Amino acid sequence: MTTHHDNTTGPLAPPIWIGPLKVDPPILQAPMAGFTNFPFRQIVRQFGGAGLLATEMVNAKGFVWLDEQEATHPDRLWGVADEPRPLAVQIWDNDPPTLAKVGRRLATEYQVSVVDINFGCPVRQVTQKAHSGSYLLSQPERMGQIIEQVVAACAPTPVTAKIRLGCARDKINATDIAQVVEGSGAAALTVHGRTAADMFRGEADWEMISAIKPYLKKIPLIGNGDLDTPEKVVRAFQNFDVDGVMIARASLNKPWLFAHSAAALRGEPIPAEPSLEEQRQLMMQHYHLVCDRFGVQKGTVLMRKYACCYAQGRHGARDFRKHVAKVTTREEFHQVVETFFPRELQPTPV
Repeated sequence: MTTHHDNTTGPLAPPIWIGPLKVDPPILQAPMAGFTNFPFRQIVRQFGGAGLLATEMVNAKGFVWLDEQEATHPDRLWGVADEPRPLAVQIWDNDPPTLAKVGRRLATEYQVSVVDINFGCPVRQVTQKAHSGSYLLSQPERMGQIIEQVVAACAPTPVTAKIRLGCARDKINATDIAQVVEGSGAAALTVHGRTAADMFRGEADWEMISAIKPYLKKIPLIGNGDLDTPEKVVRAFQNFDVDGVMIARASLNKPWLFAHSAAALRGEPIPAEPSLEEQRQLMMQHYHLVCDRFGVQKGTVLMRKYACCYAQGRHGARDFRKHVAKVTTREEFHQVVETFFPRELQPTPV
């Protein structure tokens, strides 16, 4: 096991620099398709603790098409223009000029803090059908061309890359890819500790993430995978050679995880989890934000998956999920939450 930090020499997790951008604390919110939209980011920002937030990933080809039709910007960029910074936007495709064109728009027109390129998505629609995401890990040369062109188009806005360990367990090439990423001008590298073939099965391999660090000369290495408690975030910095961490799925039912992790890294006591009543109120606030954005009809349907996340791992979650999965109106949503959302367990009388 690689031990990176020595507590006697300074903070456990000092800020990282992504090009000219200081990220403090070095805890990043992962881009997640279908989830990290404007209302979710508002909730995360309310708690604090995330040094850099990210949008959902944006399909570059779709963006260019909208542009050519003079239509509005992609739905996934809603709110970005007026949102607090720092903020990263993640883009995906396999065509260097298309990605460069979109990167330039994001850097100049939207003035985002970071343009991130997705080389990690393992979903079939992105890999097999579009030959993008983690499919490109088998084509380091193409990755290099993409990064070089996007970096040139976005300057001085920093460009980063997110990868997996490789396409499959017998095709792990993350150390080679890391050198391509840095050599092509990227300002940071995020590595998810699984291969594309693993999808989200098994455990993320932090030893393999850590093994990449000696191959990077200047840019920060950000580790990602299975960070679902503040204690695990602390251990990632204590035990592995990473400069930053990225929290993904665990934040969907614990958006306060960033703030609690940041407190733990500062050596402060980890705050108590919000009570189930506070979590219910938070979910209702989230619901109203979603409805403000998408209207009640679409917002109610969209909120089903978030509501399921909020209940995850709580007593009575299955019953709640079963009912909330069918709601279509505001009244139904309120009623299901009132009736089925998990409540504090009453102590059994002795």
